[in-house]
Amino acid sequence: MMQRFPLVSIVMLAWNRKDDVRESLRHIQKIDYEPLEIIVVDNASDDGTAQMVEAEFPDVHLIKMKKNIGIAAYNVGFEQAKGKYIVIIDDDSFPARHAIRRMVQVFEKDERLGAVAFDVRNYDHYDEIKNELEDTDETEEVKAVASDYLMSFNGAGVGIRKDLFKKIGYYPEEFFLYYNEMDCAFKIWNAGYRIEFYSNIVSYHKYSPKNRASWRAPFYYTRNAFWLIWKHYPMDMALNTTLRLIYHCLYYSIEQKTTVYLKAMWSAFREAYKLKGKRKAVDRAIAQKLRVPFNLSFTFYR
Repeated sequence: MMQRFPLVSIVMLAWNRKDDVRESLRHIQKIDYEPLEIIVVDNASDDGTAQMVEAEFPDVHLIKMKKNIGIAAYNVGFEQAKGKYIVIIDDDSFPARHAIRRMVQVFEKDERLGAVAFDVRNYDHYDEIKNELEDTDETEEVKAVASDYLMSFNGAGVGIRKDLFKKIGYYPEEFFLYYNEMDCAFKIWNAGYRIEFYSNIVSYHKYSPKNRASWRAPFYYTRNAFWLIWKHYPMDMALNTTLRLIYHCLYYSIEQKTTVYLKAMWSAFREAYKLKGKRKAVDRAIAQKLRVPFNLSFTFYR
């Protein structure tokens, strides 16, 4: 009797990266797993990305947004995904050829495994890593085990159970950009599921220097850091961490001669109404062990 494998949905959010999307989709066509559903959500690109997908990849389920709504557009793709498992990628990333099959194997063995964090590697080393991975012994223990902290994941390569993802509300639409993975990690762990990292389940990512020169990354990382705290931390931890973040916004604004951190902090407080009904403090042990890299917000102008 032929074994039936569960449907997996790959969901990509695209915005003005036509050539990268084409390259990623070509690699995805080589993945050694079936059945596979490929969804591309185009976030109102103006460089012809949607038209290219329609013309060159007719088997891809293309969703065209009328305007750029940030990571909220991912949720449109997640909701329409029919797979038992959803694989999330960026428009400049793609899973390795064996990644989906290996991901399904570990998911099917453990019903409390909520998310499989891929080893997101630099695309510049694609040929070298690809050859190495194809020779990997798939029976060896390759997951990372940590006793003193909890895992999050990189949104350029992760698999999540669709039913769990739907239950926790997908990505936080109010964030627009950044820290959406961390927000989900809090909710996955608090729902009683685990996130585990596997070094032989790989995706490739073209690391772009563009965001480092833009105000968007420091602004949204800083603003959303406040919102992460207010949504998920127990009250005393939320208060203490908020005060520390306020201090850092003031200090690094002076050190780096920028106003972006102050603008982000002001936005966090001014638009806090967007969090109405969304606060659910996680278990204290989760808040203590799921480490948020708050200092990341303040590294972009150094």
